[in-house]
Amino acid sequence: MDSKRRADGHFGYAVIDGRRYEKDVIVHPDGSVTERPTHLSLDLRDDYFHTPLSERELGFIEEDRPEVVIVGAGYKLMMLLTPRAKDILSRYDLIVTSTQRALELMGEERRRFVAILHLTC
Repeated sequence: MDSKRRADGHFGYAVIDGRRYEKDVIVHPDGSVTERPTHLSLDLRDDYFHTPLSERELGFIEEDRPEVVIVGAGYKLMMLLTPRAKDILSRYDLIVTSTQRALELMGEERRRFVAILHLTC
């Protein structure tokens, strides 16, 4: 993501490069934004009190080849990572923080990164 890209947001939404998102998203190294496939982890919700980020959602990560993975775990840090997701993401410089801070880091990070953003909770 180049230095001209801007990201901001508040509880319930994020604005990335001028476009507003209200569902969880993935920001890829080329700057493209896709919806996070939360349906792949939905059956784990009861075990985590919330839909976690699971390994089932990370099929894209090897192809994207990030140096850094920034996880915005929600405004109240409610989105947990499954143990297997943590294992997969441990291959990269992993930053798990609030979504607000993740949006800030996206503007500061100069390495090749992926951002996985939970926009509520």
